[in-house]
Amino acid sequence: MGVADKLIREAKKAREKAYAPYSKFRVGAALMTEDGSVYTGCNVENASYGATCCAERVAIFKAVSDGKRDFTAIAVMSDSHKFTFPCGICLQVMVEFKIPTVIVADRSGGTAQYKLNDLLPYAFDKIK
Repeated sequence: MGVADKLIREAKKAREKAYAPYSKFRVGAALMTEDGSVYTGCNVENASYGATCCAERVAIFKAVSDGKRDFTAIAVMSDSHKFTFPCGICLQVMVEFKIPTVIVADRSGGTAQYKLNDLLPYAFDKIK
């Protein structure tokens, strides 16, 4: 089993734990670190929508809070028949931590793989 398959399997399991009482749109993410560890996340909604956190950021923040800073790939899966791509905020967080590969999967088993630079070619970078 390849890295993409493993991450998609873990993202699917994480999706089942989503807290999405408002949108009913469950998303799971699985992030691989350079040492092969996998961190998962699910979307966590809130009645105050701005307080909602996407699955991708949950996974990244869990890994960072565990001391991890080097990542190889992240997979994202939702309940949709189409690919669910990370939102702009999540993409910017991925840029911050230099996550090079983004894997998306639909619920039927279709997958696609992208380089982060292709999804966010003009990421914000502070002026030095």
